Amino acid sequence: MLDEVFQETDERMDKTVRMLADDFAGLRTGRASPGLVKNIQVDYYGSPTPLQQLATISVPESRQILIKPFDINSVKDIEKAIMTSDLGVMPQVDGKFIRLNLPPLTDERRRDLGKIARRKGEEAKIALRNIRRDANDMIDDLEDEKEISEDAAHRGKDKIQEMINEHEKHVNVLVEKKETEILES
Repeated sequence: MLDEVFQETDERMDKTVRMLADDFAGLRTGRASPGLVKNIQVDYYGSPTPLQQLATISVPESRQILIKPFDINSVKDIEKAIMTSDLGVMPQVDGKFIRLNLPPLTDERRRDLGKIARRKGEEAKIALRNIRRDANDMIDDLEDEKEISEDAAHRGKDKIQEMINEHEKHVNVLVEKKETEILES
């Protein structure tokens, strides 16, 4: 019984950390990265579609992203989606391609991005705490139904706390790494 709770809790916590890492891939540093644009939603024939499904995204230079749409007719839709995104870069349409030239970040923008990274990290920690609460509730239910003993419930809650401690350390490492990237680039 407890093993199932531990396994489900660990999977949910891992997913939360992975989602944070994915969010950080889209957070701009001074260098170009396909992660900045791959999840931008493009209104493609009336349906919101991630950009990575509509085009090849490459980085020919350290401050440039090159987007090659599979369907030439989608160039205008992609351009519009990039302009309305919070990326803050004007796309340059070059026939069949779209180029994004990323300007250097100002010190003020770097501080703002650092705050965003810390906020996303804190949101991930809140999600981890909610997962811990759910797991502890499941353990309490098992104890109330006399499926596990009181001692097993305490040991289970201790193990859940160890899990959250490990995952929070991982979140802290991700946040520190992203802040360093933002400040160095």
